This record gives sequence, C-alpha cells and structure tokens, in this order.
Amino acid sequence: MSKTLFFEKKGPFPLTEIIKNIGFIESSINQNIISIHGFEPLNRASINDLTFLNSIKYKNISLKTKAVACITTSNLSKFLPSNCIPIVTKNVLFAVTKVAKIFYPTADLDLPDENLSSAEDVSKLYTDVKFGKNVLIGKNVKIGINSNISSNSIIESNVVIGENCTIGSFVLLRNSLVSNNVYIQDGSKIGIKGFGFIPMQDKNLRTPHVGKVVLEDNVEIGANSTIDRGSFTNTVIGKNTFLDNQVHVAHNVQIGKNCMIAGQVGFAGSTTLGDNVIIGGQAGLSGHLKIGNNVKIGGGSGVVNDIPDNCQVMGYPAVLLKEFVKLRKKI
Repeated sequence: MSKTLFFEKKGPFPLTEIIKNIGFIESSINQNIISIHGFEPLNRASINDLTFLNSIKYKNISLKTKAVACITTSNLSKFLPSNCIPIVTKNVLFAVTKVAKIFYPTADLDLPDENLSSAEDVSKLYTDVKFGKNVLIGKNVKIGINSNISSNSIIESNVVIGENCTIGSFVLLRNSLVSNNVYIQDGSKIGIKGFGFIPMQDKNLRTPHVGKVVLEDNVEIGANSTIDRGSFTNTVIGKNTFLDNQVHVAHNVQIGKNCMIAGQVGFAGSTTLGDNVIIGGQAGLSGHLKIGNNVKIGGGSGVVNDIPDNCQVMGYPAVLLKEFVKLRKKI
C-alpha cells in the first residue's frame, strides 16, 4: 500500500503467518522464512512486499511486479513473474481484506480524531489564515497562507492545505492533501472511507481504506459532494478540474486535468478519466473503467464500458452519440 501520513502500518510479518490468516489453497512457498514489510498494489510493490491480482485486466502490470508474493487465483497465477510466489485462494478480495486488516487494523472504520483543537486555540500556528466560528483543527495540520476556513468545518490531523484555498462551512477534511487555489464548497466530505466490504453470510466484512485524497491546483469541489479516499492507491482530482454540487467520487478514482463534472454525477471505484472530460448531470460511471481524453458524456447516461479518446456518448448503456440519435429517431 502507498505510504500514508494517516494510518500507522504494523509489521513486518512472516509470510507463513499471513497465509494462515487468509486460508490459502496452495502456493510454491519453500521452507525459507520470508518477511513481508508491506502490502502494495502491483505497480508499487517492492521485493519485500505482498501484492494481489484479481482481474485479467491487470495482467500487463502483474507481469512486471516486483512483489515477493501475490494473492491471486489459480487461473491468474500464470500472469506473475517467475520469482513472485503465487498465494492461490478462492476469494482474492476476501484475502486482501484480511491482509489489509493485519497491516492496518483500524483503517476499516473512521474513528473520531482525538486530537482536535479549536482554531482559536491554535491560531498562532496559522497567522496568515482566516477562520470562521467553531472550526476544529487536528494535530500536524498544515495550512498555506491566504487560505480561509469557514465556520463549523473540521480539518483532521495530518491534512495538508495549500495557499489561497477557500474551505466552506460544514466541510470535513481527513486523509487529504490539498494543493494551492482549491475551493471546496459548503457541506463537502473529503477523504472519508469508501464503500468497501466483502459480503458474508453472517456479517459483512469491511475493507480497510488506507489511501489518500489528492486535490491538485485550482480544483473546485461543489457543495455537498463526497470524495472517498483510496483503498490501496489514492483518489486524485487533477489540476483545474471542477466538480458541481452533490457529486460522488468513489475510492481510487483518478480524474485528469481540466475536467468539468456536472451535478449528481457518480463514479464507482477505480475508474480513471483522462484530461478535458465533460460529464453532464446525473450520469453514472461503473467501476474499473478507462475514460479517454476529450470525452463528452451526456447527462443521465450510464457508462459501463471503456471510452476511447475524443468520443461523445449518450444513453443507458452509453453509446456513441450518432448511434443514440439514430435509436431515438426509430423510437
């Protein structure tokens, strides 16, 4: 998992101890003691890390992973380097959740920040920042000059806010890195845990989310929007991208530069957008999709497939605009 300012990582742990906790089927583990220092995505894992592969969509990345071992299925294990030990299991995501809880035992819930102080009590640390009434600030928070934090907002511990930022009223910021000239409107919740769980017969199992939210320069977030932090990677909103009111961005979503997202648009987890994407109101995008550069998505559309660069789509399921117009004429 990515380095984080917000969650304490436990470990290292012996690989044999980890696999006992996840109920593996088989592996090529020898008798040598292997110590696992971290749990990282395929593309960021080092020779001391464990990783996971649960979809053939990521085979090109998995073939290059540097991880010492990988949780996967028997069918996908062939897409691993010869020096990467396959940990074969029936349910990869269940195993991933179990391992994540070993390294980050408290990241499956958003526990109260016990280090909050009134902005009035810590104002001497932020001499060039303006605070409204009833603002709470956590430990080790950094806020750049000429920024404004409006009334009744909460900035939790270790959050970083750049220069010339405007944070509205009733905003919650946690697990987030905010760049310069960012505008977050009233009521938005940034950096909260996403909707990650494993369905179980007796009790659903929550998945820890230890990533961050990264808001790059000149981003605007509309009122009452929600941006979930990443689970294993970060949720990123690119430079000069504007989100309208009541937009939901799920965990691991990455949105490029200069995008315009209208109200009530929803993104499922791990979808990526290129630059200069425009999305009309109330559109929905499924998870793990790749949306290209300069794409335009009509309002109310349901996107369930990847979209190449420079396309315009509309409808549910979304199709090329020309096809949509033809279908409408037939109706």
